[in-house]
Amino acid sequence: MNTKVILNKDVATLGEEGDVKEVAKGYARNFLFPHRIALPYTARTLKIFEARKEEIAERKKLKRQDAASLKERLETMELSITMPAGANGKLYGAVTSHSIMEELIKLGFQVERKRIEIPGNTIKSIGKHKFSVKLYGSTSAEMFIAIAAQEEKGASKEPPAKDKRKRHSEERQESVAEENAAAVDAQAGAPAANFAGE
Repeated sequence: MNTKVILNKDVATLGEEGDVKEVAKGYARNFLFPHRIALPYTARTLKIFEARKEEIAERKKLKRQDAASLKERLETMELSITMPAGANGKLYGAVTSHSIMEELIKLGFQVERKRIEIPGNTIKSIGKHKFSVKLYGSTSAEMFIAIAAQEEKGASKEPPAKDKRKRHSEERQESVAEENAAAVDAQAGAPAANFAGE
């Protein structure tokens, strides 16, 4: 059984302040009314909202302008995350709306997790992925996140071995060079005497 309510606040999944909605009686009684999110639809409450009509309309206009400005700023950005992944490009974990929310917070954007929508709810592979952020009313920002594979600690055993061989080779060359220099120094006295005698 449903009941009519007038929203006292914006509710992302329901509507905007001043909207008249039909909701389940239990939802209204146990959640919307106790939290003052909505009021019962009566002649008295309708009159109150009619008196506030212009004020509510002005607030909505400002919110839409802010949402349009935020959409523009968000859509010029591309997020990036580095995560452990297998050779096949599959992530060992998953990128969730919470992960994206944290990245946005780092960049100075306070966005609620529930407003971030990822196709399939999570991202489980490296690459470039699209997601959206619901802002206000029907305004959403379409964004991208680039996910790169994190280098595994044990994966780079080969290069250090090569570096070790290279270092040994360089040390050997230095040693040979020093021996040659010593030999040249030792012989330097005799040729000098010969040149002096010519």
